[in-house]
Amino acid sequence: MIKRSLKQVQEMCSGFGLKEEFEDIVIEGVSTDSRTIKPGQLFIPLIGEKFNGHKFIKNAIEKGAKASLWKKDEPVEVADFPLIFVDDTLDALQQLAKSYREQLNVKVIGITGSNGKTSTKDILASLLSTQYKTHKTMKNYNNQIGVPLTILEMDEDTEMAVIEMGMDKFGQIERLTKIAKPDAAIITNIGEAHLDDLKTRENIAKAKLEILKGLKPQGLFLYYGDDSMLKREVESVASGYNLKTFGNGSLNDYQPEIVFVNETGDSFYLKKPKSPEFFLPMLGEHQVLNATAAIAVARYFGISYENIKKGLLNVEKTGMRNEIIKCNGFTILNDAYKSNPSSVLAALNTMYSMIGYSQKIVILGDMLGIGEEIISMHRDIGIKINPNEIDYVLTYGEYGRYISEAAKINFGKDRVFHYDSKEELVKKAKELIKPNALVLVKASRPLQMEDVVEALKV
Repeated sequence: MIKRSLKQVQEMCSGFGLKEEFEDIVIEGVSTDSRTIKPGQLFIPLIGEKFNGHKFIKNAIEKGAKASLWKKDEPVEVADFPLIFVDDTLDALQQLAKSYREQLNVKVIGITGSNGKTSTKDILASLLSTQYKTHKTMKNYNNQIGVPLTILEMDEDTEMAVIEMGMDKFGQIERLTKIAKPDAAIITNIGEAHLDDLKTRENIAKAKLEILKGLKPQGLFLYYGDDSMLKREVESVASGYNLKTFGNGSLNDYQPEIVFVNETGDSFYLKKPKSPEFFLPMLGEHQVLNATAAIAVARYFGISYENIKKGLLNVEKTGMRNEIIKCNGFTILNDAYKSNPSSVLAALNTMYSMIGYSQKIVILGDMLGIGEEIISMHRDIGIKINPNEIDYVLTYGEYGRYISEAAKINFGKDRVFHYDSKEELVKKAKELIKPNALVLVKASRPLQMEDVVEALKV
């Protein structure tokens, strides 16, 4: 993590007003949360719509904060405590991270995309760590606050950093990529997420392509080549980079061939360029594409095939994404972190491929942020659920009911149920679940469907 004197911190974030007597104090790490701050850290109080971190400075000091950034027009509530004044604390956090990244001899890989970026990040970090000291985005720290915090968590001797970049509007990826300054960049795909704000897939692609604005000249740019729209957008803006594509199509530079997919994971090899066979203990055909992107970048940075094999077997996955949970006599496939039509269909295909279960039940909630066609997209999912593969469909939420309405066309009324209460949904699920059943739980993050997962486990 960052270890700098307060004088250096002030210079790095373009701050001012630090008293000379505090200049030689050294901070170790930063935190924006007074509740979890650790002794010796720099406190960075942020201001949001419903909170002002400056009001918690005394809590931060009690927890051991060594100093704090301070928005210049906020009242100062503490005396004789090291403060560095700034115009805006979020801007200062980002500037501090940008300066720190520039001081480190580290290769950065930036990853964005509508689906798959977290899994690709986890896989790539595992591959790189077989030969390099590697740092990666933890949890969901992929936004305007999370990316700077991820960078500031890096040790000085970090050799590789895999940084996930998320967005919901224009300009956000550009800001993040100019902080991280990647040596390589990946766009995993372009889906329906963020249609509420960006309206079209073309606009989503343009927003994701902002990652190029921080990519170093001649840096590797890898993107999903099976999407003709994305390919057109790339060709209109990408020049001066090492362009490569991955995907199932034969025209891609990196093309996987699946040997088998089952509940233990995926066996595959690269058809282009020819590679040995690999095994990835992650669920679903879509993970093969994520692994292909990771392998392409790993090979670019000199990771041997032998180490790629080892790295694939030891991926540390971020939670609530195709997470297998063994309960009392049945299994939950917990994919409750996010949801959109592409990711729901991928999760359903994963369910279909998993054999040896007495029963398969899907519990689906709202897919949010997918634009004006949100109702028709939910209905489309309901129609596409295969009644020969799935025994029961349970839905929850304002838009989940449209999945149920459409699913009844193929399933009939006795196998499809909608609830506006999580408690009632869980009660019905428990009535239906048989020994050795497989249950998928999936919805967008605001629905907090992990509540359902926890209730089913009891």
